[in-house]
Amino acid sequence: MAKILLHSCCGPCTTYVHKWLLDNNFEVKSLFYNPNIRPEDEYLKRLVAMEQYSNGNQLDVMYGTFSEKDRPPVGECEKCYEVRLKKTAEIAKELGFSSFTSTLLVSPYQKHETLKKIAEKIKDEIEVDFFYNDFRSGFRQGQEMARDLKLYRQKYCGCGQNVKAK
Repeated sequence: MAKILLHSCCGPCTTYVHKWLLDNNFEVKSLFYNPNIRPEDEYLKRLVAMEQYSNGNQLDVMYGTFSEKDRPPVGECEKCYEVRLKKTAEIAKELGFSSFTSTLLVSPYQKHETLKKIAEKIKDEIEVDFFYNDFRSGFRQGQEMARDLKLYRQKYCGCGQNVKAK
């Protein structure tokens, strides 16, 4: 069974991706590392939703800390992806995971090809495999799962620049 570190952007996006990874014989641990989320009360709502999901679904989650200097600039998606994926890859390598991936790959609102390109670059730089899968076909199912679990579902990515209803 391959050990994978899953970057989790939020509880709702984690639902489907976590289930898919388990169904496909991955041993999953999650990293909630999202210095992009603004304002602080929004970050806390998403943190609580992640804790609710993980507690009810046997998902071991690490919660990454960050300072103001770690925050990517508002509206710079590429930098935002890079900051979060690089931290995930570094921790995956440090803890001996065979690969890393992200729940960002479930959202139809994210720049998929950009995410993939950045993750591939990080994979080569950090020397830990990136597991790519287009999880978007499970987006609606994941949102239904989140609704059923009564998880907080945000209406924007994190910085507020590209507000999309979920």
